[in-house]
Amino acid sequence: MKSIFGTLLVILFIFAFYMENKSNPHIFSENTFQQTESYDQLIDIEEGELPEATPSENFPGPNVGDRAIDFKLETLEGKSITLSDLKGKKVILNFWATWCPPCKEEMPIMQQFHEQYGTDVKILAVNIDPQYNVKEYQKAMGLTFPILLDKDDKINNAYDILTVPTTFVINEKGIITHKQIGALTTLDAFTALIE
Repeated sequence: MKSIFGTLLVILFIFAFYMENKSNPHIFSENTFQQTESYDQLIDIEEGELPEATPSENFPGPNVGDRAIDFKLETLEGKSITLSDLKGKKVILNFWATWCPPCKEEMPIMQQFHEQYGTDVKILAVNIDPQYNVKEYQKAMGLTFPILLDKDDKINNAYDILTVPTTFVINEKGIITHKQIGALTTLDAFTALIE
């Protein structure tokens, strides 16, 4: 009995819909489903991608033209690195996490960049999830550039990181010259940052 009542109810809804819309047979034309607004500011956080048109200056934290926020963090080997000690060198400051797929895609490219330009440009990769086995991750990926551990999230918060990876290029005077939100997936993309 319930199934008959349910079927009749569905038929009634379909009939009511038909009667309401029969005066306009083109109600579901192609134009009905065309997007009228542009959503060029949406961020796919899981993938870490941003549309090309979104200027990084619209995001919180330090931006192009700002002085880089100084910090001191330990590497996986326990050595301390202070950003201001690298004044006079270009620095690529990358924020990343072990759980982040775009970071994993970007790491081999950063390693290539480090092997080619490591004497001229210093890479500092700040890990924001040091509670996981970052040392094993480094070993598995074959990474030789310095990985810094942000154990208490102070640097992550100071730079106001919303998504990983996020990369800053800092010039010899300590000024941010480029901010990239999302992965850099080619060697050319990295080298373009330092030109």
